[in-house]
Amino acid sequence: MSDTVYDTAKVLEALPHRYPMLLVDRVENLIVDESIHAVKAVSFNEGFFQGHFPGRPIMPGVLQIEALAQAAGILAVETLGLAGTGKLVYFMAIENAKFRAPVEPGCLLDLKASFIQKRAKVCKFNGEASVNGKTTCEVNFTAMIA
Repeated sequence: MSDTVYDTAKVLEALPHRYPMLLVDRVENLIVDESIHAVKAVSFNEGFFQGHFPGRPIMPGVLQIEALAQAAGILAVETLGLAGTGKLVYFMAIENAKFRAPVEPGCLLDLKASFIQKRAKVCKFNGEASVNGKTTCEVNFTAMIA
């Protein structure tokens, strides 16, 4: 499956997450064994904006990392043939996280993740989030399939 696009319904099939923790709205491009480009539409109605920060709403960096991990989870599910198996993808490590620019309500957050290493039970990914081509977050992370 090269150049695969997922709408919201297909994202819901691939991930166990649900609102308010579902942070992937659609997949623009998925290349099995390689990479994924997904999108999160950042809305002012998201609950975290009420407290982060009143008067200057900014998406928390940890939620950017979670969104990247969810996108990588879709990539892992498709690459490793995990759809419908009931297996979940869990964080094991987060490394070299860097936050470059704030993410505000009303923007489209591009989520790009690619494999650094993949095995049957453990995968390592590189992730980058951006808005209008400007990097907001960079991170490497490791996930376990359980």
